[in-house]
Amino acid sequence: MTLEALRRRIDRVDVQLLRLLNTRARLGLQVGALKKQHGTRVFDPQRERAILQRLTRANHGPLSSRAIHAIYRQILQQVRRLEKSA
Repeated sequence: MTLEALRRRIDRVDVQLLRLLNTRARLGLQVGALKKQHGTRVFDPQRERAILQRLTRANHGPLSSRAIHAIYRQILQQVRRLEKSA
């Protein structure tokens, strides 16, 4: 496969990731609205720990679990900000 072909595949994956991230963000907004209705705190450290543990178990590389945690901490932080604004 050529470099250009690989880059085209990467570009397609990037668009898919972007769509999925925005889908996750929209779900986070819905979660935030429900939490607000029920008077529940936005930050749930147990839930976030469970998410990271589940992803660690599901990860088969080549990204390390440490890398997955770093990426998802950022995702969770940004979605938490959205939840607060819901």
